[in-house]
Amino acid sequence: MAKRVAVLLSGCGVYDGTEIHEASATLVHLSRAGAKVKMFAPNTEQMHVVNHCEGKPVEGKRNVLQESARIARGDVTDLAKLDVKDFDALIIPGGFGVAKNLSDWAVKGKDYTVQPQVEKVIKAFRQAGKPLAMCCISPVLAAKALPGCEITVGQDKECEKWPHAQTAGVMKDMGCTHVNKNVGEAHVDVKNKLVTTSAFMCNAAFHEVFDGIGVMVSELLKLA
Repeated sequence: MAKRVAVLLSGCGVYDGTEIHEASATLVHLSRAGAKVKMFAPNTEQMHVVNHCEGKPVEGKRNVLQESARIARGDVTDLAKLDVKDFDALIIPGGFGVAKNLSDWAVKGKDYTVQPQVEKVIKAFRQAGKPLAMCCISPVLAAKALPGCEITVGQDKECEKWPHAQTAGVMKDMGCTHVNKNVGEAHVDVKNKLVTTSAFMCNAAFHEVFDGIGVMVSELLKLA
């Protein structure tokens, strides 16, 4: 029987929403595996709007659900309607939308909170014994919602290839176990049924990120 997978989006575009290539890679690998996918997003206002040519905020307001519809080709549902019993697994791609719209990590750093609706869904999947997968920056959601979990955001020593390695240190300070992994690898926290991979936390080629997300999806479906 085909696995039913919910994919949680946070807008559209790396600087203020979901990282599009991570979402696309996730959907391609799920499709190839024969999974049945339904996409969700919170029906809330984005933290702000970013001009992606300049990487700078601009005036205006956008809705996370409406922006996520760009990735979902229109077929996206309000996160408030997600019922855990209808799905076998949950995936959350990365992008700054995770840090701005699904949490306030981008503003508060280690003192961040997860958007209540998002935290509720993560905990519900965990309590139901159903697996979760997160890539790029999205494991910070698990660090808060599932205290003490094992995750990877790649490597813990900052360099040109790993410019965001300090995130691993914050996760350790929060009591999580961070496992160093290369971009083509994923880590499986067996206890929490949580699969994570670094994706664009690494300055890697597109195909390397694509392949790493493929490993994440494969490991998730084994647990589902």
